[in-house]
Amino acid sequence: MTPDMTAAKSTTALAKTVVDAAIARHRELDDAEQHQVMLYDIAHAASAIEMCRSVIDDGKKGPAEGALACAFIADVVAELGAKTIGREHLWGIEVGALDSAREFLIAYRDPEFLASLADLDPPSHLDDDFEMVADTFRRFADDKVAPAAEHIHRTDSDIPEELIQGLAELGCFGLSVPEEYGGFATGGESDYFGMVIATEELSRASLGAGGSLITRPEILTRALERGGTEAQKQKWLPQIATAETMCAVAVTEPDYGSDVAQLKVTATPTRGGWHINGVKTWCTFAGRANVMMLLARTDPDKSKGHRGLSLFIVPKESTAGHQFELHQDAGGRMEGRAIPTIGYRGMHSFEVAFEDWFVEAENLVGGDEGLGRGFYLQMAGFENGRLQTAARAVGVMQAAFEAATTYAADRKVFGQPIGQYQLTRAKLGRMAAIIRAARQYNYAVAVMMAKGGGTLEASMVKAYVCKAAEWVTREAMQIHGGFGYAEEYPVSRLFVDARVLSIFEGADETLCLKLIIRRLLKAEPAGEVRAP
Repeated sequence: MTPDMTAAKSTTALAKTVVDAAIARHRELDDAEQHQVMLYDIAHAASAIEMCRSVIDDGKKGPAEGALACAFIADVVAELGAKTIGREHLWGIEVGALDSAREFLIAYRDPEFLASLADLDPPSHLDDDFEMVADTFRRFADDKVAPAAEHIHRTDSDIPEELIQGLAELGCFGLSVPEEYGGFATGGESDYFGMVIATEELSRASLGAGGSLITRPEILTRALERGGTEAQKQKWLPQIATAETMCAVAVTEPDYGSDVAQLKVTATPTRGGWHINGVKTWCTFAGRANVMMLLARTDPDKSKGHRGLSLFIVPKESTAGHQFELHQDAGGRMEGRAIPTIGYRGMHSFEVAFEDWFVEAENLVGGDEGLGRGFYLQMAGFENGRLQTAARAVGVMQAAFEAATTYAADRKVFGQPIGQYQLTRAKLGRMAAIIRAARQYNYAVAVMMAKGGGTLEASMVKAYVCKAAEWVTREAMQIHGGFGYAEEYPVSRLFVDARVLSIFEGADETLCLKLIIRRLLKAEPAGEVRAP
C-alpha cells in the first residue's frame, strides 16, 4: 500500500482540532483542575498528536518511512477516538467529530498492513557525523555493556568501573559540557543530538548500566550552565567531562516527590558554609557518586514554597555496595541505604540521611545570587533529563523489538515460526511504528531545546514515549511466551526496566496534570513541529 502523506497530514490536523476543542473547553472552566481524568487524557492526546505532526516529515522521505508514519498516526487517532466516545460533551466536540478519518484508519489499521511493517528497516537519515556517533556507542554497548548487563541486573551488583572509564574515554560525560570547560558541547543542535543518540544506543544494551550513566552528569551540567558562578563552572565542569566527578541527584524526600515546594531538608548557615539536615530518597547512584546535586530549604519560612529552596553541590566519598556511612571531622554524618527495586538495577537508588553535613559556602550553586533559585536551576537540568529519559525509552524499546523479532523467527509453534503468524507480525509492525515515531520526535525536541525552547515538548515526549515503552516491552515479553517470564532471556529485564520510565524524572501523572496541561491551557495553539 502506498503511504498517503497528504491524508496523514489532514487526519492529524483533524485530530488536533479535537484536542484543541477540549483545551478550549477546559480553559473556560473555573474549576478545570478538578477534572483530572479529562485533563490527563487531553495531555496524553496532545502529546501524541504533536508526535504525529513531527513524524509527517519523516514519512515523506520514503515508502517505508511513510508506511510507519501512517500506521502510527492511525493508531494515535484510533486511541483518541476511544478516549472521546461517550464523552464528546466533555471534549467539547460533536458526536462523530472524527468520522472523516474513517477511511484513513480503515487503510492503515488493517491487520495485513500492520503485519507488513514488521520487516521494514528504513534508514535513519542522520548525517555522517551522527551515524558515526551512533555506530561508536552501539559498538561499545554491544561489546562492553551488553555482556555485563544481565549479571548486573540479576545480582543487583555495582556497575563495573571499566564501563564508566570506557564511557569517559569515549567522551560520554562531556557531551553536554561546553568546550571551554573541557567538554564537547559547541552550543548547537549537535550537542543535543549527540546526547540523544548516545543515550539510546547505550540504553539498548542496558538502561541501568548504560544509558542512565549520562543522566545525572547531564542534569548537574545544565544546572551549572544556567546559574552557576564562573568559579563553579571552572571547577566542576571539567571534572564532570572526564568522569573524575560522578554525580547523583538528591531532590525527592520520603514525604514529598513531585511536590517540590514542600521539601523539608534544610540547609542552615554556619561558619564558612552550610549544615544539611534531613532525609532524601530515590537518590540514584548516590553510593558510587562523589558529588550530589542537592535541593534544600534555605529559607525557614515554608510559606515561600519553592522560592525558599537553593541548590548545592555536596561532595562525598565514593563508596561501593548497597549502603554507606560517612563522617566528617567536625561531626557531620551521612548515611545511605539502597532501596531494593524490581528493575533498573546497578545504579542503586538510595535513601540518604544527613546530620549536620557541612557544605562549603562556595558550593551553593550561583553563590549568593543562587539563594532561593534552586528550584529553577534544578528544573533547567530536569528538562534535559526528560528528553534523555525519552531517549532511554527508545533504546529499551529497540532492544525489546530486536529480541522479539529474533525469537519469533526461531521459535516454532504448530509447525511454523511464530514470526510467520499474522498476530505476531502485526504486533511487531506496531512496535516498529511506535519506535520510529518516538525516535523522530526525540530528534525534533532536541532541535527545539538547542534553540532555547522545547520545555513543554520535552515533557510531552517523555509522557508518551515512556508509557509506550511499557506496551512494547510487554508484547515483546508475550511473544517469548513462558521464556519471556524466565530470567533466562533478557526481555524480562527490559520489561521491568521499562516500568520505571514513567515514574522517574517526573511521574507521568504529575507531568500531565501539573506541567503539560497547565501549559496548554495557558498557551496559544502550537505552531508547526518539524523533525530535522
